[in-house]
Amino acid sequence: MIILGMEASAKVAGAALYRDGQIVTEQMRNGTLTHSETLMPMIEAVIQDAGAAPEELDAIALTNGPGSFTGLRIGAATAKGLALALQIPVLPVPTLYALAMNLWGTDDLIVPMMDARRHQVYAGIYEPRDGEMSLILPEDTYAPAALAEEIRKDGRRALLTGDGAVVYYEAVREMLGDQVELAPAHLLHARAATVAAIGAKLFAEGKAVSGSELEIHYLRKPQAEREREERLAAQGASE
Repeated sequence: MIILGMEASAKVAGAALYRDGQIVTEQMRNGTLTHSETLMPMIEAVIQDAGAAPEELDAIALTNGPGSFTGLRIGAATAKGLALALQIPVLPVPTLYALAMNLWGTDDLIVPMMDARRHQVYAGIYEPRDGEMSLILPEDTYAPAALAEEIRKDGRRALLTGDGAVVYYEAVREMLGDQVELAPAHLLHARAATVAAIGAKLFAEGKAVSGSELEIHYLRKPQAEREREERLAAQGASE
């Protein structure tokens, strides 16, 4: 089984190749170039580095949200185009779940946080339990203070990960002290290797979909749509 893993949901972009139970190769970039410039070259590189051909891929795994609207669309368009050209399915992986799986093996709560702007984060609270990553606080958009309160109420130690954790770690730690800790640098972002490994499990479980069936889960409306609704509401109020 050969699975191409892709990550483009946030600032970091990456690609990885999973083959027969192992990650063969991975590339990632956390820089200033856009995903439209970096994603395809990385995909081509990991396939070549693995000594594989595109026609050998069995499926494409990718993060499908939440995250950056632009990044998610670039990732989805790339996956759909490849899936159509190669006539293979895609494996949607929730971004927050992929972040949580980076920290598999801990006994602590895992709190993936993605910066959603406007002093909010996309987040959930996960607990590794009985060989599964169980979601104990639903994935949604939260104010950091409200998320911290949920962690406080649980009472257990929590590991924070994701770009939202980087932005709001000091504020959350001020509220919770040693109850929270920031994940190490190499586990702070969704990894294409993790996405590929999750995708292989989903593929074995028969959870692949066609490119045309792929859906992006934003968790909230795009900014342009929100601003339009606000303008319309303001106009209605003034009439």
